[in-house]
Amino acid sequence: MIKVIPSIDSVKGFRVAGVRAGIKKREGALDFALIRSRVDCTAAGVFTTNKVKAAPVLLNMERLNQNPEKMRAVVINSGNANACTGWKGMENARKTSDMIAEQLEIDTEQVLVMSTGVIGQHLPMDKVTNGVELACNALDKNWEATATAIMTTDTHPKWASVNVMTAHGEYTIAGIAKGAGMIAPNMATMLSVVVTDAKLSLSQTQKSLKTAAQQSYNRIVVDGDTSTNDMVVLMANGMSTAVIDDGYDMETFQNALNALTKYLAQQVVRDGEGVTKFITLDIKNAESPAIAEKIGHTIASSVLTKTAFYGNDANWGRMIAAAGRAGVAFDPDKTSLWVSPGEELFEDDKGLLIFENGMPTDYQESQASEVMAEPSIYITLDCGMGDGQATIWTCDISHEYVSINADYRT
Repeated sequence: MIKVIPSIDSVKGFRVAGVRAGIKKREGALDFALIRSRVDCTAAGVFTTNKVKAAPVLLNMERLNQNPEKMRAVVINSGNANACTGWKGMENARKTSDMIAEQLEIDTEQVLVMSTGVIGQHLPMDKVTNGVELACNALDKNWEATATAIMTTDTHPKWASVNVMTAHGEYTIAGIAKGAGMIAPNMATMLSVVVTDAKLSLSQTQKSLKTAAQQSYNRIVVDGDTSTNDMVVLMANGMSTAVIDDGYDMETFQNALNALTKYLAQQVVRDGEGVTKFITLDIKNAESPAIAEKIGHTIASSVLTKTAFYGNDANWGRMIAAAGRAGVAFDPDKTSLWVSPGEELFEDDKGLLIFENGMPTDYQESQASEVMAEPSIYITLDCGMGDGQATIWTCDISHEYVSINADYRT
């Protein structure tokens, strides 16, 4: 069994830093992070499908297309998204990488750039310059500070690691993530950097990240909004003794990466803005996995459904209605819906059956409300139309979500 450790000790060849550059208004807040590899890395990325893409997203897409086997660093600022900033935003993103490259004595094309924060404001380059100098001088093993420096409305840093022992030796996979609001998967979601000291080919790096993102970052919803800055990057520097061969070794690596990214993705949901409940939506027996996923995302993004979760209301009508408007094959007369407390089911116990064959069952409302009052709820929707399955993790939406986002920019 793969054990995800909710912290990071070290990853061979990588050094990190999290410092205060002064971009954020809050006194003492860390807002500038740097991850550096001592040697070249194979790297891959997944990016937002929002047609409004921030400057760093465009820059990274370009660099990973041209130079995916020689990446050396990722620099991240919080407090400013550098999105909708035109040619000047692109220039500032490039300048940031130029400064990092000069300090680390590498090529600027070997530097990836990430930004998160308010849209439509130009980066304060004097503060970025300060952050570059501070971060380059602070490089060490302080992953917690690094994870803290990329936060926006997050309440705590999200960081984790997995250690894997193989016949070739031991390797580590570690990752940090940020995200609490503007979370709707449509590539990946939020920002995340994952690194490993295992040796991977470029095709292995690209395939493994895409697979992991689809099963983790692409399965979470907080509020239904896909950001302009979403991206996830995987970097492999090969500095452990472990070489990942295709076959069993690659399967082991994939399982470990999946476990790590699932943990980080779920942490984003748990830390969602104003969240009081963690919801697992298990969509079963749809016509295909893609259809199951679409139904799950539609339910997870429904504001009416999310407010019902917040109010402890087992409002099956909102969930069934959301499934019916997902734009895919769905027949309520073949559908069953259960609610259960917790984050997983035990054996075949799906919990309380509240909807079946196109109508509500004779369940007691008090029983359903008792389940919905739990901090974690498992919902099973059996579509009765095939063998497609997808699991989506989501949450409720509360008064606090409105309060946080009403004055986020000002």
